Amino acid sequence: MPSQPLSKIGVVGGGQLALMLAEAASELGIDVCVQTPDADDPAVRRAVEVVPARLDDGAATRRLAEACGAITFENEWVPLADLAALEDLGIKFVPTLAALAPLVSKRSQRQLLNRLHLPCPLWCGLEAVLPPRSLAPGLGYEAGFGLQQRPLADTSAPYWATDRPGAAALPPGFRFPLMAKACRGGYDGKGTVPIPDQEALETLVGQVLPSDWILEEMVAFEQELALVACRDHSGSVACFPLVQTHQHQQVCDWVLQPAAVSHAVEALARNVAASLLTELDYVGVLAIEFFYGPAGLQVNELAPRTHNSGHVTIEACRCSQFSQQARLVAGLPMGSSEAVVPAALMVNLLGTDPILEPEELEARLAALASLPGAHLHWYDKRHCTPGRKLGHLTLVLQSASAAGRLEERDRMLLRIRQIWPLPAAPQRPAEALQ
Repeated sequence: MPSQPLSKIGVVGGGQLALMLAEAASELGIDVCVQTPDADDPAVRRAVEVVPARLDDGAATRRLAEACGAITFENEWVPLADLAALEDLGIKFVPTLAALAPLVSKRSQRQLLNRLHLPCPLWCGLEAVLPPRSLAPGLGYEAGFGLQQRPLADTSAPYWATDRPGAAALPPGFRFPLMAKACRGGYDGKGTVPIPDQEALETLVGQVLPSDWILEEMVAFEQELALVACRDHSGSVACFPLVQTHQHQQVCDWVLQPAAVSHAVEALARNVAASLLTELDYVGVLAIEFFYGPAGLQVNELAPRTHNSGHVTIEACRCSQFSQQARLVAGLPMGSSEAVVPAALMVNLLGTDPILEPEELEARLAALASLPGAHLHWYDKRHCTPGRKLGHLTLVLQSASAAGRLEERDRMLLRIRQIWPLPAAPQRPAEALQ
């Protein structure tokens, strides 16, 4: 922890997470500088200084560090190798690059969970399905290892083989349907591909680099849950209430705090969080997405940052996830993560199709803001494309019982969707591979 709290911190990224961090930091008297290539990004208007550059521009991150005492990240897709040289120069990253390293890839996340014996779906690297023989040297996997890219002119066969003696085969213990996930870069449904059968598996293997993908069992869950946890420089761990999340076309639709689960389930989720944070010597905010169903509680994904599931904490908890992040980066003590309301519902406002005209948009936002217990957060994004996260609405609920919360949730969701319908256009399959 810094000997004196910092008055200025930096963020690599300029989206809505950086915007809400800057808003929370301002309330603590902390200035925020951002690095982003887009002058229209939401956080730009709240930053005291902007470094206009790509997020993977290490030289720009060094310039950002010259203005700030410590730097954090809006997402985990960071060039660790390039940033390591900056860390060697004394630039402070929160979390540290060593703590981030196992979390920037879904493959290394799964390896970490397995090593710590923490529950997660059965998985394997996609390369595990490749035929082990008759692979052309230099064109694919040789004995299952060492991926080599095929010549660009060769488009007649899957990149990993020129002579195909057998179909891709599932490892022991796996059966269809399955889910394929890109190891890096996937979010909001991008980088995930359902694999219902052999044909779908063959198609995927012929289109992607298997070393960049994992394959996992399709989990039969009853609820999707999420937990935002944090750890300070002295090793103390705090957790926000466990929430239920719901997805629409693989994008977060709404979040309910608290989740309607037993104390034992919440205790297990908190123990998982504490184990991960302690093992990694992690300082900062970490979000964990879970499946909960017949197989119990299983970790779905880890996000080493603030998270969509934690937006509800702005109104529902004494100290929000963003205030907690600002405190930890600046070297301030953690605030209380306890709930200050009986319950709360957060609803994402996704871009509509067709795109709303300004007058219609203003009328709908006014109607949302007038709902009882409503708090509107609008990100002012320049491009309001269908399905894009444009803002969120948090409603403070009054019901103390689980049954009452669910009834109140359903009633308020109905009112919200009458004002702001969900986008109907399905995600195009090609986008999943991007």
